[in-house]
Amino acid sequence: MAKDKSIYTCNECGASSPKWLGKCPGCGAWNTLVESIAESGTGKNRFQSLAKAQPVATLSEIEASDVERQPTGIDELDRVLGGGIVEGGVVLIGGDPGIGKSTLLLQALDSLSRSVKTLYVTGEESGAQVALRSRRLGLDGSQVRVLAEIQLERILATIEAEQPAVCVIDSIQTVYSDQLSSAPGSVAQVRECAAHLTRTAKASGTTVVLVGHVTKEGTLAGPRVLEHIVDTVLYFEGDTHSSFRLVRAIKNRFGAVNEIGVFAMTERGLKGVANPSAIFLSTHGDPVPGSCVLVTLEGTRPLLVEIQALVDAGGPSPRRLSVGLERDRLAMMLAVLHRHAGIAAFDQDVFVNAVGGVRISEPAADLAVMLAIQGSLRARALPRGFFAFGEVGLAGEIRPAPRGQERLKEAAKLGFSVAVVPKANVPKKPIEGLTIHAVERIEEAIERVRNL
Repeated sequence: MAKDKSIYTCNECGASSPKWLGKCPGCGAWNTLVESIAESGTGKNRFQSLAKAQPVATLSEIEASDVERQPTGIDELDRVLGGGIVEGGVVLIGGDPGIGKSTLLLQALDSLSRSVKTLYVTGEESGAQVALRSRRLGLDGSQVRVLAEIQLERILATIEAEQPAVCVIDSIQTVYSDQLSSAPGSVAQVRECAAHLTRTAKASGTTVVLVGHVTKEGTLAGPRVLEHIVDTVLYFEGDTHSSFRLVRAIKNRFGAVNEIGVFAMTERGLKGVANPSAIFLSTHGDPVPGSCVLVTLEGTRPLLVEIQALVDAGGPSPRRLSVGLERDRLAMMLAVLHRHAGIAAFDQDVFVNAVGGVRISEPAADLAVMLAIQGSLRARALPRGFFAFGEVGLAGEIRPAPRGQERLKEAAKLGFSVAVVPKANVPKKPIEGLTIHAVERIEEAIERVRNL
């Protein structure tokens, strides 16, 4: 009997090689080639060149209307999705094991099942296990339809028969197609099954939600083409030891990217947090040195986050550590402080932390980080009700942050009274209860803070 021919496919980009290689020839990633059985050609596309041309439309003549959205009943999830689920949309959600993906989707389906037909396809659990979880979440009398199946063709036949408005596939790595001989979870199976489900969603109008496994680096497992063919990609973030979870939109064809939803894990499942700034602000009795509140922007939402800095005597090779902020940017900020503000920390250990486990990637955090470092080094606390934001350049200038008006109004709404912000972000009309100090350079900001 002839031996099946093997082929090696890259997990990252989907490129293939007839033999195993340490480095992928397509994307250059190391140790990503996995063995699978090569599919024999069927010759289905031999006459593709004889296909007739299709009619072409002019862009300005195509009728365009806003897509209708169906709210899921969970406000924080709707915020991340851009207002709700879209008919025929495909959503991919990934996260660490046990972080709450299945729990959140089961809660959303239960809420949706009161108005539309829903289907939950589970490939990792039995129907009894899903029912047990629903009882634990207090979802008694739930009308969600459940199918325990991993074969793609049966799933597609069930979707066609049931015609649900929303279908959840938990998870895409467990689904396999009879058309391919490779094992479930392989690059070929994941790519083919996701493509079939996407075509079904677009043709039938069913919203499909795919749950994806993640690798040890935290990225979605499988080829990157999986993220390209879906409409929305959501990531579940957060420490499993903490009760708070963040859902972040990485890609969204129907809404804003980098939007976040904040949830608290309770005995009754995930509950949305209406005021997430309360999580990221520590409750000090009195102001402490090395602490500065920053107003950061996550998608369209202003969030108040406490930045903490600790400057301590170091040795001949001082350490620079940051949690929630970029380490390279921290080294750059220390150099700017030394050169333009005369604050030397080259012989000190510097530790910077964003409270609450939030990740801050925008440069508007520079000013708050520098003021926290300066306060820790001088052992002087910033006044109560103080906050700052602004990007600091290598020449020491302070550049404006986007949507500064919204940041200032959010801080004033939460009771903050003193602000140091870039001059271009100062509003034309004063904000009640808020004293704003406009600065143009970092040395000017340090001087203003010392005189407060």
